[in-house]
This record gives sequence, C-alpha cells and structure tokens, in this order.
Amino acid sequence: MTAVATASIGALVLLRAEARAVVASRTAVARSAIDRAVGLLKYRTMPEGLALIFPGCNSVHTVGMRFPIDLIFVDRAWSVVCAEPEVKPGRLIFPVRGAWGVVEAAAGTIRKIGLAVGDRLCFSPENGFESLDK
Repeated sequence: MTAVATASIGALVLLRAEARAVVASRTAVARSAIDRAVGLLKYRTMPEGLALIFPGCNSVHTVGMRFPIDLIFVDRAWSVVCAEPEVKPGRLIFPVRGAWGVVEAAAGTIRKIGLAVGDRLCFSPENGFESLDK
C-alpha cells in the first residue's frame, strides 16, 4: 500500500479556530503525485478521525471513491473559502476561486461542527499527524 507523505511538523489536530471544534483528530498531507492521485481511493470507508490535506489544490474529484466526504477549501491563511458537505462518489468539483488547498474530511464534519465560509482552521499539537499506510 502506498503511504501518503506527511510533513515532519509533529502530531497535529485540525481544528475550527473560532470554536476549537475538532475537524479531524489525525491529519496527513498528500504531497507526491502518486499520493495525490490515490488519496482516499484505497479505502472502503473513511478512516476514523482522519483528514487528508492537499496543499496547492483548488479542485478535486470523487471518481472511484466508495463513500461521501466533506470538502473544505482553504486559502493560504487556512480561512475557509468554500465548504462542500457530503460530496458523493463520482463527482467533480471545479476550481474554487481563492482556494490554495483542500481538506478531505469525513462526511458530516462540516454540519457537525458548524463550519462556514470565513472560519479559520488551525492545528494543535495533539494526537496523530501520520502516514496513511497503516
């Protein structure tokens, strides 16, 4: 199984800064071309608590995915510029204006934490920033 490359910045939890609501208890960053192409496609279900971050990306697809996901598009300051809840498999999300990156999170996350455009995401040094090869 291909590992998703991760930055070497320690254990991180992705949070909604304003309310300190947890977006994901574990994060991974897709950096290589292969990791970016495969992403979450290798999973039958979304791994518990995981968010996959695609830096330098403003559009994604869910072709070949087996489960819906929430998509959170952010600018370079990690402010949310677009939130697409419960995107079903087989969809194409066209480029989002102002987006620098996208976070793929478990379906229902946006609704559960009340995430909205303008909210800011941040990281907290808790739990796991890891590789997806587990």
